[in-house]
Amino acid sequence: MNPTAQLLEPEIRELIRDGLYSELREALHLLPPADVADILAELPSDQAAVAFRFMPRDDAASAFAYLTSERQEDLINALGAEASVRMVEAMGADDRARLLDELPEEVAQRLIGSLSPESRRETQAILGYPPRSVGRLMTPDYVRLRPEWTIAQALEHIRRHGRDAETVNVVYVIDEQGRLIDDLRLRQMLFADPDDTVESILNRQFISLRADEDQEHAVQTLQRYDRSALPVVDSRGVLLGIVTHDDLADVAQAMATEDMQKLGGMEALESSYADTGQVEMFRKRGFWLSALLVGQTITIIVLGSFQDRLDRAIELTLFLPLVISCGGNSGSQAATLITRALALGEVRLADWARIVRRELLTGVFLGLTLATLGFLCVGFFTSIGHAKTQFPFALGLTVALSVVTVVVWGTTLGSLLPLVLKRFSIDPATASSPMVATLMDASGTLIYLAVAIAVLTGRLL
Repeated sequence: MNPTAQLLEPEIRELIRDGLYSELREALHLLPPADVADILAELPSDQAAVAFRFMPRDDAASAFAYLTSERQEDLINALGAEASVRMVEAMGADDRARLLDELPEEVAQRLIGSLSPESRRETQAILGYPPRSVGRLMTPDYVRLRPEWTIAQALEHIRRHGRDAETVNVVYVIDEQGRLIDDLRLRQMLFADPDDTVESILNRQFISLRADEDQEHAVQTLQRYDRSALPVVDSRGVLLGIVTHDDLADVAQAMATEDMQKLGGMEALESSYADTGQVEMFRKRGFWLSALLVGQTITIIVLGSFQDRLDRAIELTLFLPLVISCGGNSGSQAATLITRALALGEVRLADWARIVRRELLTGVFLGLTLATLGFLCVGFFTSIGHAKTQFPFALGLTVALSVVTVVVWGTTLGSLLPLVLKRFSIDPATASSPMVATLMDASGTLIYLAVAIAVLTGRLL
């Protein structure tokens, strides 16, 4: 809850308790819908229902759209059928479809059956598209123009019909069959001659989305072309609706959250952290932690294979964590950078050779820097007697060479893994930091011990 909502919540509670409903209506009307939702989300369901009953219909619908699906269901039950239908009717078609999609089936069907024929038609049309498709986001509330109209006629049409549109910054020109011809900025029309036709200011160069396309593609398209809204068409080019930047901002936030959760080494949560149950949280996190634990057994196998040699050179084990952590950290950095670059469209699979060359060069520079620090660490700890060895230079050289090799290998593996996963249509975010770190633990240990055998045979080994 933001500071403004937090400050006003006690006052809203008091107005409801004292029955000062006129003052309550006025106080909530002056607040942004998101702040109203924050306040009412903290109230008991019966008090929140009272507040919704006395709010203007449009205000209530706007605030209701910001609530979680669980809270929306509670309020629907608290408000009763008639009041719930009035509020849902006042919502935009896209928000209404999102609400009904998340409600339990019996509750959603009951509400759909109570809607007006027009609202029911719009909602069912949106719900008919696959989950996570552009069709689920679009709204039919937009302004349509005809190319043969004059600018004066078009502006008059906008004044009459634009009040309920999702946006009037952009209007859409269609032909007799409803096919999209072009989109126009309102400022283009304001500065045009009123007697000119709409056709005269068209360039027919527009960007559109298909209703069956993935929502992630819509986010990327909106960002690429810096649009506030995009038209949605079917396979014939018929204009079905529009998606706006605020709807896609929610999708972008959900995508970023999902990627961050996957990068943390877990399955993405279906709902918010606060609303996820304990069993669901265990299921989402337990599988990957178990898989990573099993993966770490490779490190045990590697160490077991070299146990006799390590028994003769116990000082090698002191610097093992230093070496493998360098590989895990550098690999995780590379995996995170490439995963995010793929998500933003900054790199493509075809760029793999350039990416590998870049990361190899970066890995060499990073490896030499960390190797120097590693060599100095060995010198420091052997000088103060914390690591006892008769061959401090050879041990330092072993650590330094191991660090260079492990870092170069880590950056290469971390950059290639997201590309390989993307190639096989697997979410690159699966190449999470814990996964890369687990792979680097085993391979880093093997590299360290192999370098130690090459350098220290005849001395410590």
